[in-house]
Amino acid sequence: MATELYDLTVPVFLRGFKAMAAFLEKARAHADEHGIAHDELLAARLYEDMSPLTSQVQRASDSAKFAVARLAAITPPAMSDTEASFDELQARIAATVDFLNSVARDAIDGREDSDVELKTRSDSFPFKGRGYVLDFALPNFYFHVTTAYDILRHKGVPLGKRDYLGGMG
Repeated sequence: MATELYDLTVPVFLRGFKAMAAFLEKARAHADEHGIAHDELLAARLYEDMSPLTSQVQRASDSAKFAVARLAAITPPAMSDTEASFDELQARIAATVDFLNSVARDAIDGREDSDVELKTRSDSFPFKGRGYVLDFALPNFYFHVTTAYDILRHKGVPLGKRDYLGGMG
């Protein structure tokens, strides 16, 4: 029986983005209520050598869109990585969600043994579709969603586990 890679990716990414969009809205409201400059939250990092909140959202977006595009052997939409406000981050999430929703299930399902190549600036990593999803794409996506959540919690935004999980059921 083929692994249903669509079910392991698209709905999972969509749930993650729904949660991320909601906790970004809570962050905006918290900043406005407490007189905190939006830039303070948007530029916040957990540690000086880590990327800021804006980059965490961008990387979560990239993780999802590239995963689906690589599996479906299609070109993902280009995104400029210039988001600098809550509105722009929400637009980035919305554009990513639109792309994910545009990819047909049959473009992904059954590709568990397909070759997937992850290229970086200095290296290339070969995977099979299932291994790529389970060993790289999902962990990478959740790393960035979790880091964005942690940055906001660290800055005092009142988020809890249910916010991170994005609703249950």
